[in-house]
Amino acid sequence: MSCVHCGRDVQQAFRFCPWCGTAQRRKLVEFFLGHEGRALRVSRYFRTLDQQPQVRVSVWNEHGEAQAAVSIDEQEAARLATFLRPARAPRSAVSRLREAAGIRRPIR
Repeated sequence: MSCVHCGRDVQQAFRFCPWCGTAQRRKLVEFFLGHEGRALRVSRYFRTLDQQPQVRVSVWNEHGEAQAAVSIDEQEAARLATFLRPARAPRSAVSRLREAAGIRRPIR
């Protein structure tokens, strides 16, 4: 793999270029607390010269050790986000008719 800044050869395991010091991956990380001291760590890796963007989800135990991890592409990450979105309460038939008719407030 080549450095995203200087273009020199860099081993994929390196997070920073040994020649110019530039970070080779850009990512955001968020922790979500679970039960019994466990947690989920979600990392969003942004596109670099050699890699496509991806999301990595890992399960951490109460000792701060990763127990399992899986990477998913952007399309699967979007599907996961949709699944996790809070469900809306079902709307009544009257509400759907009012919306279709362009009526914003209930008729009194």
